[in-house]
Amino acid sequence: MNFGIGQPSADLLPVELMRTAADQFLRSAHPTTLNYGVREGDQGFRESLAAFLSKHYAADTQPSSLFITAGNSQALDFICTQFTRAGDTVFVEEPTYFLAFQVFRDHGLNVVGIPMDEDGMDMDQLEQALVKHKPALLYTIPSYQNPGGQSLSEARRKRLVALSEQYDFIVAADEVYQLLWYYDPPPVALGSLAVQQGETGNVVSMGSFSKILAPGLRLGWIQSSPGLIRKMLANGALNSGGCFNHFTSQIVHQAIEMGLQDAHLEKLRGAYRGRLETMDSALQSNLGDIARWRKPLGGYFFWLMLGDDLDTGVLRKKAGEFATGFQPGAVFSRSDQFHNCLRLSFAHYNQREIVQGIQRLGDLIKH
Repeated sequence: MNFGIGQPSADLLPVELMRTAADQFLRSAHPTTLNYGVREGDQGFRESLAAFLSKHYAADTQPSSLFITAGNSQALDFICTQFTRAGDTVFVEEPTYFLAFQVFRDHGLNVVGIPMDEDGMDMDQLEQALVKHKPALLYTIPSYQNPGGQSLSEARRKRLVALSEQYDFIVAADEVYQLLWYYDPPPVALGSLAVQQGETGNVVSMGSFSKILAPGLRLGWIQSSPGLIRKMLANGALNSGGCFNHFTSQIVHQAIEMGLQDAHLEKLRGAYRGRLETMDSALQSNLGDIARWRKPLGGYFFWLMLGDDLDTGVLRKKAGEFATGFQPGAVFSRSDQFHNCLRLSFAHYNQREIVQGIQRLGDLIKH
């Protein structure tokens, strides 16, 4: 079992749900719904999405604050296109989502890491870095961070928003795990705080159906202030081709309206909570004497810290011999840190497979 895979298992991909929603859409579709969609996304879909987010964010969400994307990877690339230029600086959490580094590299950005603790990005460290650098963008995963699993506290979220206004930088908030909580909800979404900022707010929140419905849909949303929404809508690709994913949004619109998305989200929470607890128990049994971790309360990941003398990059090369796998900690760093850490995903395997895989991981590390 390769716990480096951060995606749902096949049994959690809702083929019948999508068939039902697609059939409902196509039976009532008008030919014009197969034309180019308006740049910000279909009004009916954004109204349904706004109602869905208002319910699950426990904060009023207006359709006018939403902009439809082709998933979070496209959204992050789009944000870099709109708000940065080659040579600009982007702040990231240290550690952070390793595949975001390539997006920043594609745009010629200089990446600066900001340390984290149990409550997320350290705001005092951020302020010190703001004295030395002038970032165009700050990238954060505020809820159930990838890879660390912690959530930015509500006080820090508000301070981050205030700092973005004071120092004039864009906060790109990757909130794909905001709805994947398994015990208590996380603090208020940064997307909701973005709206409260008013006309000139600096937060651009990214959400995605990849984590709450299916990755292959390549459908997501941005939530932001009116001023930033207008700037994004002036993009040439949108003016040429309209909404980034109009057709799929029509199907997901039906899934939301029929209550299928709500039901599937509850199914995911139950399944992932069981897998999380199974992995935590298996880790206690197999690695409790040689590793440290915090039990995540949402998202997909465990972040393990081993002895300083261990290099998980070296261990990964041997993992295939033990029929297991993981992501080594150093890939999540831009400052050559975390060589003794590793990330495990509990999303891709059932509970029986998780137990077997963690046993093999323990054998690998103790070998």
